Amino acid sequence: MPYKLATIVENIQSIHNSINAGLISEFHQYMIENDSSERHQNNNLKAIIYFARFFGPAVSFLDIYKKEQVLSFLDTKIRPAEQDPEKKWINSWNDYARRIKRFFRWLHNTRERTQPVIEQTDWITPEFVNIKEKRTKRISPYSETELLERDEILSIIKYEPFKRTRLH
Repeated sequence: MPYKLATIVENIQSIHNSINAGLISEFHQYMIENDSSERHQNNNLKAIIYFARFFGPAVSFLDIYKKEQVLSFLDTKIRPAEQDPEKKWINSWNDYARRIKRFFRWLHNTRERTQPVIEQTDWITPEFVNIKEKRTKRISPYSETELLERDEILSIIKYEPFKRTRLH
C-alpha cells in the first residue's frame, strides 16, 4: 500500500541524524517551491529517507563524498538470480541511483556553493554520484503472461471513445 505524502514527511523526523533530517526537510521544501507533484515528492523523499537510514545516525549526507558509499547502499537492492531470474531489481537500483543523484545535485548546487543561485540546467553533478545506470537484458518490462493477444486488444479497443486512440 502506497504511503501518503504527509506520512512520509512525518517520517523525516524519525531519522536519528538531525543534520540529515534537516537536509531532507529542506529538499522537500525545494520540491514544493518548484511545483513538483506529490507523487514525485513522495518517491524522492522515500528514497532519501531509506538512504539516510542505511547510514544511520553516525554518517551525515555532508560526510558522503565517495562513489563506494553510494554504491554500498544501491547494492542492497541487488537480488540473487534464484530470487529474481528476470533481474527486475535493476529497475529499483537505477531508480534509487537517479533519486540519490538528484538529491546530491540539489545539495551541492544550492547548499554548498558560495556563488549566487544558479539555474537547475547549469547544476554541476558531484563526481561521486555520477554512477552509470545498469542495463537490463529484458526486451520488455512485462512478462509473457502480461502481454495481450491481438483478439484481446480488438475486444477492448472498440470501447475506446476517441477514434484517434482506436487507430493505434
